[in-house]
Amino acid sequence: MSNRIAVVGTGYVGLTTGTCLAHLGHDVTCIDNDPAKIELLESGGIPILEPGLPELVAEGVAAGRLRFTGDIVEGVQGREFVLLCVPTPQGSDGSADLSYIESAARSIRDHLEPNAIVINKSTVPVGSTRVVANALGREDVHVVSNPEFLREGSAVSDFLNPERVVIGADDQAVAIRVAALHLRLAAPLLVTDPATAELTKYASNAFLALKISYINAIAAVAEAVGADIDDVVTGLGLDSRIGQSFLRPGPGWGGSCLPKDTSALIRIAADAGYDFSLMKDAVKVNRQQFERVVDKVRRVAGEPLEGRTIAVWGLTFKAGTDDLRDSPAIEVARQLVAEGAKVRAYDPEVAAGADVLEGVEVVDDPYACCDGADALVVLTEWPEFSRMDLDRVAAALAQRAVVDTRNVLDRAALARREFTYQGIGRV
Repeated sequence: MSNRIAVVGTGYVGLTTGTCLAHLGHDVTCIDNDPAKIELLESGGIPILEPGLPELVAEGVAAGRLRFTGDIVEGVQGREFVLLCVPTPQGSDGSADLSYIESAARSIRDHLEPNAIVINKSTVPVGSTRVVANALGREDVHVVSNPEFLREGSAVSDFLNPERVVIGADDQAVAIRVAALHLRLAAPLLVTDPATAELTKYASNAFLALKISYINAIAAVAEAVGADIDDVVTGLGLDSRIGQSFLRPGPGWGGSCLPKDTSALIRIAADAGYDFSLMKDAVKVNRQQFERVVDKVRRVAGEPLEGRTIAVWGLTFKAGTDDLRDSPAIEVARQLVAEGAKVRAYDPEVAAGADVLEGVEVVDDPYACCDGADALVVLTEWPEFSRMDLDRVAAALAQRAVVDTRNVLDRAALARREFTYQGIGRV
């Protein structure tokens, strides 16, 4: 069954969601207030790096099921469902800023069809369904929470092969209409109230942050006692109660979701009278991880770092995306620059000369990045880094020193070339 859907916002969530819904056979109009982005999409361009997305956009446009517009009236009129996929950035007090979603709701309220369903896809605090309903001021329109669980770099696969679909609605009949949008997806369906759906999204992301902070803390212990974190992770992951996902140590967690969602959950709990000290400690451990990486750089490059050149491989917050938002790599580079180091960086998805951070020079070649550097620091787990010619790296560096925060380089090969080496959770 095909439904008429409007998607407000064409970021990672909105563009992926709208495109995948068109792939499922629905008639979808994606709306954005950025004329340049709409022009790019209409010309066949894709503003984000997301595997599989360009092909599905082309498919949807060719089939006439997917279109783009900057006209909110044209985009919303005649639509049975309107999905809100706008940013909810972190406010100065750690809470989620709802101004974008309230503005989006006000912009569509006079153009919605009677009995239309407005679906909150944005990550929003508990109670935001009521906020949207109040902004709409339409008793003949329904508001539902349907949080997204998409990972950058695998968002298309995550949408089409979900582990669960969560729908928060006060009206069972409305929930059934929203569930029908996902009929072709084989996934468990949880229908609950809006507050529970909203909290489920935050609880999921916060738990992933907890797991990463936990394994980074265990990695620090492993280094102290002479254990190997890779084997520890294997041993943990074989326990079906734990699993291996999000137990990979690294330079810390970041990106567009975990930092703001953990802060928002801490704030939500505080507003409700609960001191979420466990989550606060996870955030603290994450900040400490950045500092631990910088300390490793000092150890291999020599102190002080002032005046030293540090080569950095990787700037995006993880492989498979071009997203630099709250990237651990950027934070580590910022701390290196603050200590007076000259940072030269390479990332396959960041253009040479890009202005990512004052004091960081971005180049277009991983070996040129190493020229004359006092140490190499691997900060993003791009697969190509594990295939680099270590002889060329050794020849380019001023001294053979490496900090591999993703444990992607061949330790034995580095040892044969007499590198000074620091990994995460390894000695």
